[in-house]
Amino acid sequence: MTTLLHIDASARGERSLSRKLSAGFIQSWIAAEVSAEVIVRDVGTHPPPFVTEDWIRAVFTPVEQLSTEQSARIRLSDTLIDEIERADVIVIGSPMYNYGMPAALKSWFDQVIRIGKTFTFDLARGDFPLEPIMSGKTLVILSSRGEFGFGIGGVRETMNHLETHIQTCAHYLGVEQTHVITIDYQEFADARHEASIAEAFEAIEQLVMDLTSCDA
Repeated sequence: MTTLLHIDASARGERSLSRKLSAGFIQSWIAAEVSAEVIVRDVGTHPPPFVTEDWIRAVFTPVEQLSTEQSARIRLSDTLIDEIERADVIVIGSPMYNYGMPAALKSWFDQVIRIGKTFTFDLARGDFPLEPIMSGKTLVILSSRGEFGFGIGGVRETMNHLETHIQTCAHYLGVEQTHVITIDYQEFADARHEASIAEAFEAIEQLVMDLTSCDA
């Protein structure tokens, strides 16, 4: 049985294209694997709090020395990390905001990338002292962008700080395989946009077929 962690980051509701993509992906997966478990985490409507000095102090305090207040302060972080540990596939539906990820999604990453929880730090490793603790996870990024040309070789490749940032962070959550499906041209609202929507949903069907057949 596969466990999927379904994360939505859009501040929009029904109008959100990234939400439609992630919902379509989950629906397709359930149709292919009825026994799959889905953990839902909507950071777009319920954003995790920003990291503070008190939060940092708590996560660097040994567990046996944590005060009641400190334990409460990092309880959400512990819960979010537990959701990642349980997941085989992490599905992130996110719009591109100002060429990067929404603040709510960045806050989620800040809550879950924790020393001793999701990565270890050892200077004996030289210039690359960080290593993820978890492994073997698959990441699916489903994004919507107002413009176009953000892929490799595209006219806006260097402006894409959404998928690149997500993939950099996701490495420390044990992600070893990443798939990206996008909708472009949203601000143009023309035939290219409509074609991009259709292509994205077709790509979802194919990706789900490929991933579920690999698990079979």
